[in-house]
Amino acid sequence: MCTTCGCGNGLVRIGKKLLQNSRKPAGAIHYRKPDNMALQTAVETSSHLPVHKHDLIDFGSDAAGVHAAGMSQARMVRIERDILTKNNQYADANRQYLTEHGIFALNLVSSPGSGKTTLLVRTIAALQEKQRIYVIEGDQQTENDAARIRACGVPALQINTGKGCHLDAYMVSRAMQQLAVQDDSVLFIENVGNLVCPASFDLGEAHKIVILSVTEGEDKPLKYPDMFRAAHLMLLNKCDLLPYLAFNTELAIDYAHRVNPLLRVIHISTVSGEGMPEWLDWIKVGQYRAVAGRLNIDKRHAE
Repeated sequence: MCTTCGCGNGLVRIGKKLLQNSRKPAGAIHYRKPDNMALQTAVETSSHLPVHKHDLIDFGSDAAGVHAAGMSQARMVRIERDILTKNNQYADANRQYLTEHGIFALNLVSSPGSGKTTLLVRTIAALQEKQRIYVIEGDQQTENDAARIRACGVPALQINTGKGCHLDAYMVSRAMQQLAVQDDSVLFIENVGNLVCPASFDLGEAHKIVILSVTEGEDKPLKYPDMFRAAHLMLLNKCDLLPYLAFNTELAIDYAHRVNPLLRVIHISTVSGEGMPEWLDWIKVGQYRAVAGRLNIDKRHAE
């Protein structure tokens, strides 16, 4: 979990603005590289432990669900709780703003190479004539994806997270301000390619959309259950490649439903067009509800 890997520290770039991210958890530990003697001692000590090749080493079963050298589970739980509480405050503010302005925000999450950006390009092409669209792109480095989206004719802002492995609600808040997202629009947030940390960070979005491509393993939902549990929709992408792969779609969906029985699944391909109408209709319905919600809020205020 990123509360122990330190991805919250360092430099974050939102558009052209470089920010010093100094939001370190209270009592954060700074590690020093062990000297050669200490390292040798550790290696020699560990070499005497009984290890069997079929044993499982599970660092995710303790209270914090993660391990960090030199830090107790109780302290890690406190740090993670503090970080997520602060993030959730920003997320709640984002959600209130989005709701009041009829903005339908979707958080696209997946591992790298799943086809998120290509899918987003095809989606924009199909919707942009009738729908106002904005895009926030998250990557550790480069503006490649934002430039690719802007070439489609819609506003897009790149967030470079540096060493960070996910977007957080504060970053999205700053990006929405800089983009000046207008009422009754669709906001796509393409998160950093990662199936771990983005699952824990609420951005204020209406839905998390997890994208699993058929070029990956069927057991991804079991390996990364937090992400599939947090998602409302799974897009099973690159289905045009199924004739050339040994991917078992029924098994992948079964694994996903073991983690999240309510998870809706759409088979999709940007090459053949399979599933695109269903995906686009799903977005249109969500946006219609977002606008209706804003109108109801305006009506109550008027009364």
